[in-house]
Amino acid sequence: MQLVINSFGAFLHKYQETFRVKVKDRQFRFSPKKVDSILITTGASFSTDAIEFAIEHNIDFIFLNAHGEPYARIWRPKMGSTAAIRRRQLEVAGTIEGYRTVQGWIEAKLNHHLALLASLQRARKGKSVAILEQGIGQLKGLRKKLHGISPETSDIEGTFRGLEGSAGRIYFGTISKILPDTFQFKKRSRDPAEDYFNCLLNYGYGMLYGMVERACILAGLDPHVGLLHTDNYNKKSFVFDIIEPCRPYVDETVVKLITTRQIKQVYFDKIPGGFTLNEEGKRILIPAVNDFFEESIRYNGRNIRRKHVIQYECHKIANEWLNREEEPDVNVVEIRELMEGTN
Repeated sequence: MQLVINSFGAFLHKYQETFRVKVKDRQFRFSPKKVDSILITTGASFSTDAIEFAIEHNIDFIFLNAHGEPYARIWRPKMGSTAAIRRRQLEVAGTIEGYRTVQGWIEAKLNHHLALLASLQRARKGKSVAILEQGIGQLKGLRKKLHGISPETSDIEGTFRGLEGSAGRIYFGTISKILPDTFQFKKRSRDPAEDYFNCLLNYGYGMLYGMVERACILAGLDPHVGLLHTDNYNKKSFVFDIIEPCRPYVDETVVKLITTRQIKQVYFDKIPGGFTLNEEGKRILIPAVNDFFEESIRYNGRNIRRKHVIQYECHKIANEWLNREEEPDVNVVEIRELMEGTN
């Protein structure tokens, strides 16, 4: 799980062989075997022994701003695997092999979009069914168009990004129409979110970003060398690449929270230009995202947790580029769960 510290004045330190969080007159202890990452989201403090303890157990610290975006990370001073993977990553960028990889990512994202809209359609009646059916039909048309994109296409990166952008507008436009009026929105917005839905989504994506970057590092992939997203100074383009097929996991969690009426207007604070999720809202969203990623699903013939799907996919990419077949080289607990499907 991701241990999220979002209470002002909280203090994290090592106690015996556990993490202990003190919040006013309360104390909480967590085994390092249960923690993947530690997210700090507000005015909190921590001790150096907590950092050392975390690094010993392959746990990273991620710091999120008020909009849920990561702005810093404390991580061990080495990559997760051989440098040969990163050399291959550079070689693949801009090649047919790289384009096929990107094509697969976009198709996976479209399939996740379609699956979510189809599940929403099955649970609804009346006008919403027709709205969802239209969105599903349009996305299927874009998926067919994706299959027809040739590696020889002029400006193939722009073509991919254009198709992905069109899919996003259709997908989010469809979701907005079937949400309660209070949570409907005009478009995707960031820094800050212009509405409640995007506020939840941005914060959830911030949590997901930490998972994806961690998976890239453990697999030996360079977070900065992108295949779809452009390379800029200090831009972690490959993380943005990998995160795309995973975003619908957060979308599903947010839609479920809204449609089951677990989210209220009092969970948001108005700020210049938009909204931010307050501490009360974080108490609802953070556990929901964590619980969703802790759930086991059927994947490639085995039961594994959703959070491990991300790790598995990153290792799969690295191994394909090196033309080898190996199981992910992650910590012992994760390997056991990947191999045996334990809960």
